[in-house]
Amino acid sequence: MKKSFAERCVPYLFIAGTFLMLIVFMYFSVGLAFYTSLTDKMPGRETHFIGLENYKALLSDDMFRMSFRNQAVLSLFAVFNSVFFPLLAALILYHVRHKKLSRIIKTLFVIPMLVPSIVVILIWKYLYNPNFGFNSILKLLHLGSLTQNWLNNADTALMCIILVGFPFVSGMYFLLFHTGINSISPELYDAARVDGANAFGQMRHVTLPGLKPVLLFVSVNSCIAAFKTFEQVQTMTGGDPLYSTTTIVHQIYQRGFGEYKMGYAASMSVVLLIMLLIVTALNFRAYGMEE
Repeated sequence: MKKSFAERCVPYLFIAGTFLMLIVFMYFSVGLAFYTSLTDKMPGRETHFIGLENYKALLSDDMFRMSFRNQAVLSLFAVFNSVFFPLLAALILYHVRHKKLSRIIKTLFVIPMLVPSIVVILIWKYLYNPNFGFNSILKLLHLGSLTQNWLNNADTALMCIILVGFPFVSGMYFLLFHTGINSISPELYDAARVDGANAFGQMRHVTLPGLKPVLLFVSVNSCIAAFKTFEQVQTMTGGDPLYSTTTIVHQIYQRGFGEYKMGYAASMSVVLLIMLLIVTALNFRAYGMEE
């Protein structure tokens, strides 16, 4: 029996709310940001259309170039830390055959997910305090010559931001790798051993190809998270010293809500979006999953 037009529309009504939310809070917002980037919008002043002037100004903005460099460094370390350490932990757990011990290890890795990120940041900020934390430990070890004013030294501040969260075993990424490894058929490992593959060969030809979708997901998400780095910078250094720790999102915040240059901040946001699209496309290409 042929359905009427009204009956065919019913399923779409169930997802209409979701699409409406996407249009209002995502696509409209992106379009508005792009339009604002073409203006000189500032609160309390008349807005004028200025075309690509904000983008031209970005090319000669030293602070934006500094934030771009810092962002690249943070992103490279973030992707490596998000892939290597959780994957290593998942591989080690895979070879733990004692079920009770395995459950305890999984629980220990997951518990840190319950701690708010701001708490972790404040703990690390305390550890970097020149009068406490790491400096106190170095003095106890009679290594006082190595003490630093960690967050106020332009040579060490960015690395201090990068090291927040060490040993970098994200509970979510760890669970994804753990699930992915356990979903690989043991028969593939048996076949690899029969063919003479050692542990490294099994990793290269069985484990990593089997984890390709998980690796792609983790790489893309860690890139996006790295490009949104703000809490660590704002809480620990405020972008200083000498803007050595500022990031693109931090610059957007400073220009938009510090200097009230909404149009200029919007142009940075558009550049950030384009960068994220390019990085995501490169990740899909790197893992051979362009389709």
